[in-house]
Amino acid sequence: MDIRRLAEDSPTGWFEQLYAEARQGRAEVPWDVPAASINLREFPLPYGEKRSALVVGCGPGRDAEHIAGLDYATTAFDISSTAIDLARSRHPDSPVDYRVADLLNPPPEWSGAFDLVLESNNVQALPAGLRAPAIAAIAGFVAPGGTLLVLAAAATDTPGEGPPWPLTRAEIDAFAAGGLVQESVEEIPAPQTRLVRRWRAVYRGRP
Repeated sequence: MDIRRLAEDSPTGWFEQLYAEARQGRAEVPWDVPAASINLREFPLPYGEKRSALVVGCGPGRDAEHIAGLDYATTAFDISSTAIDLARSRHPDSPVDYRVADLLNPPPEWSGAFDLVLESNNVQALPAGLRAPAIAAIAGFVAPGGTLLVLAAAATDTPGEGPPWPLTRAEIDAFAAGGLVQESVEEIPAPQTRLVRRWRAVYRGRP
């Protein structure tokens, strides 16, 4: 499967096609790996104490399960129904509430509803024209006083080709919207991977 061509032809629908073909053994999902993102695992998230968390574009659920394991009441969504089926089947006893939803048309009750929001490597898979509304939607999920953690490509080993298409610093800064304040931005080397540098950025909602 030519993921690049598929993403160009169907900017959001290609996720479902990729997962469906992978389920049939005709494709591989590049980010379907056993462990949660290392840049999530190494980030010192506080213990959740049943506070609410939302995982954007959760795929098979590895990051969502990590956050739930820190005692967050976790909701995780993906636009691909096949991805959500996969997450539920892999984690049959999970406390995570897995949902099918569209980042660009999310449930209205999610607005300002979550104490922790994780955006990990989703906006980087979208073309330039969809990034601003996606970034605004993600920022809008954060509750007053809540936290947004953003993980994204800062550079790849094939400049100009994608997905992923690395986020610029201006795009990272754009998450500071709707009452969010940028607390930190790191540019982390990722040697021996296709994403040779990564962003890890933290935003806090004003109380």
